[in-house]
Parts: sequence; structure tokens; C-alpha cells
Amino acid sequence: MANHKSSLKRIRANAAKRLRNRYQAKTTRNAIKKLRNTTTKADATALLSKVISMLDRLAKKNVIHKNKASNNKSKLTKFVNGLS
Repeated sequence: MANHKSSLKRIRANAAKRLRNRYQAKTTRNAIKKLRNTTTKADATALLSKVISMLDRLAKKNVIHKNKASNNKSKLTKFVNGLS
């Protein structure tokens, strides 16, 4: 266990950030699944912009890698464009 006051604070802060990151990452994964299950193009287009925004935010905060965000955005855009 840490002895310094600053290291104890850092442990608490890291735990809080970890929980927040896990929540945001899980919420984004659920949004991606919801988008994949949509059948109409209108619904998918509306959802796509929200999902892309979430992915960009996660990549900006280094919760996920920027290339993973780019790959997900690309695949989801192709999926939405393929809907009729």
C-alpha cells in the first residue's frame, strides 16, 4: 500500500477514471450493437452520428485506440450505406 498522500490520492483518482472509462466504453459498445440491429436506413443514419461522436470521444481520451475508432466508424458507415 502506498504511503505518500499524493500517491493515495492518485490511486483514488485512477479508480474513479477507470470506472468512468469502463462505463463510457460499455455504453458505446451497446450503441454499436443497437446500430447493427437496426433495419431502416433512417433510424440507422440518426444513430450513426451519435455513435461516431461517442467513438471519437473515446479515442480522444485514449480509452480506445484511434485506429480502432476509425475502423469501427468505417465499418458502421458501410453498414448504414448498405441498408435500403
